Amino acid sequence: MHFWSKKSMKSLRFYLLILLCGCNSDTSVQEVFTTDGVAIRGYDPVAYHTDGAPVAGSDAYTLEWRDATWKFATAENMAAFENNPEKYAPQFGGYCAYGVADDHKASTSPDAWTIVDGKLYLNYDKDVQALWKSKQSEFIETANRNWPEVKLQKY
Repeated sequence: MHFWSKKSMKSLRFYLLILLCGCNSDTSVQEVFTTDGVAIRGYDPVAYHTDGAPVAGSDAYTLEWRDATWKFATAENMAAFENNPEKYAPQFGGYCAYGVADDHKASTSPDAWTIVDGKLYLNYDKDVQALWKSKQSEFIETANRNWPEVKLQKY
């Protein structure tokens, strides 16, 4: 006596295939905005604080933090970050601060940045940055509330 009919076996195989495909899909969550594994488009996060400008990092000065490669313009900047990454890393993993306030992840542009109360915030572009600055403190507060859930979103 067979418990499974041919039709039910086909259905079972079909659902198992779907389940296996679902398990193999990329379900990883990136807490840090990266391009090819490099954080914040390869810009030095410390330079925003020390130079007051976006400065491209160098392949000579890199370190791994939060599953991303961070680049730095100088050995001193790399050491500063290594000693206190939370101080220098951009808020919301380098995703657009306005996007996080709007409950989603968005990429950022190195030249759309602001430091508020010693914290680095990046935005999608200069237009979004202008919108974000119009209600900056309100958006920061909302983004801080949203980030625990937004950081779990796939990007």
